[in-house]
Amino acid sequence: MPSFLTRVYHPDGVRTQRVDAPDAQAVAAALGVLPQHVLEVTELGATGAAATTGSAGAAGLRRLGISRASSKRFPLQLFSQELAVLLDAGIALLEALNTLREKEGNGAVRQALDGVIQAVEQGQPLSAAMRQQPQAFDELVCAIVAANERTGQLSASLAQHSRYLAWVESLRAKLIAACVYPVMLLGVGSAVILFLLLYVLPRFAGILDGLGNDLPWASRVLIQFGQTAGAHPLWVLGGIAGLAVAVLALWRHPALRERVQASLWTLPGLGPRLRVLALARLYRSLAMLLASGVPVLASLRIVQDVIAAPWRPAVAAAAAQIERGERLSEALEAQDLATPVARRMVRVGERSGEVAAMLERAAAFHDEEAQRLTELLTRAINPALMLLMGILIGGIIVLMYLPIFQLVEQVQ
Repeated sequence: MPSFLTRVYHPDGVRTQRVDAPDAQAVAAALGVLPQHVLEVTELGATGAAATTGSAGAAGLRRLGISRASSKRFPLQLFSQELAVLLDAGIALLEALNTLREKEGNGAVRQALDGVIQAVEQGQPLSAAMRQQPQAFDELVCAIVAANERTGQLSASLAQHSRYLAWVESLRAKLIAACVYPVMLLGVGSAVILFLLLYVLPRFAGILDGLGNDLPWASRVLIQFGQTAGAHPLWVLGGIAGLAVAVLALWRHPALRERVQASLWTLPGLGPRLRVLALARLYRSLAMLLASGVPVLASLRIVQDVIAAPWRPAVAAAAAQIERGERLSEALEAQDLATPVARRMVRVGERSGEVAAMLERAAAFHDEEAQRLTELLTRAINPALMLLMGILIGGIIVLMYLPIFQLVEQVQ
């Protein structure tokens, strides 16, 4: 039987224990604790190599990208909502899962549900069965299910998780809708500039070629570019396509993408609003986990995957402070993870024992920041892009017609 080194939450602190169990999912039963109280499980191999699973370990696997790519294909919000409805109707868990599987037409989704159903039929709890399908279920929903499947509150927690995912999707939809017009403006403006440079400008270059050095310097450079582009249009288009492919390849590089994303948080006007939105998601995720009975330390380690990348080190540092015995409000404030409203609400929640409710209220208080961000994109960025495109297109046209005006003056 394999041995595991575990870190388990107890009311008096976090303990490290060694236990023998058939597999990682059976560690909680071997220790006699709730599954959500197992913070980390490390298998002790014969060669000393360790494979980490459990709450923190599964989150680590997902940080490598296992669940991020596939969870987009699995309708997790619809799954939580429909399973909650079926359970509320009095249908047994296994029958409810089979019902969802029968109605599903997507092969990948059916395969994930088949794996869950098979594990449940073998006697495993739903949370353990879901953890065996990391391509479909993230650690957030697994922790919520593990905390509620023995208390009879599974349907309520799944419904809350569905509302949380609907809020996240609504927020994403608002931001995407706000970015549609700038992207269209950039696309149309770039197409107009390419048409001027590759079609109109070469023909002007042939007409004005006889003027020689009498042209203004900027017009000469533009006309020379037009002649070259007109002679080799495929080279120009190929160069633009190559540049686009290079930019796309660099963007798919994780380190560079995170660096670009982090730079957005430093922009005036945009950065503070992005920070508030990220913190609102952090508060809502923590509230959902704490309301389900997940300890604060385990909750912080789970939401480390949910929060935006620039704030993950701060969340990890806050978890370390909680492990040392500090309060949640102190840890959030020390790591700059608390807005003034959230700081006061969490302190009130710690005194009254309603931390989850106060975090939920803090998140709701900051929900309107999404509307402010879309207004910023509409009122500030869109006019700036229009001005930039107008200057570029107008500059090209002026430089093209300037030699003609000069020639007319010479004739007169």
